Amino acid sequence: MASDITGVDFVALSVSDLHKATEFYADTLGLHRSTFLPDRGFSEYETGNLTIGVMNGEQAGLGHRVAAYPIALHVDDVAKTRADLEAKGVPFEGDILDTGVCHMAFFKDPDGNPLMLHHRYAPRKAE
Repeated sequence: MASDITGVDFVALSVSDLHKATEFYADTLGLHRSTFLPDRGFSEYETGNLTIGVMNGEQAGLGHRVAAYPIALHVDDVAKTRADLEAKGVPFEGDILDTGVCHMAFFKDPDGNPLMLHHRYAPRKAE
């Protein structure tokens, strides 16, 4: 049976301070801010293939909850991007992880939402 689902348009993260989130996602990470609705506590940032929507969960009446699992942000060079972000004051958790097919480096946004720099350097094995 074919699915009508053709992709994922965006993922949403809860933040407590929309302006602080803008400083982080737009200024620190360098993502393009495509939407900014401070009166609604919402903004969106483009990654190239997925939009990250950040919202003030309290303002939206949903409560503030930090994500449990990281969003993997594709980069060409994990070590270089990590060093660039560390120079901007972003702390990382542990060393760069090499899984045998990809490199990963873990960090969090100002609210504690987990993020990861990710680069796959070997093809996925067929299952």
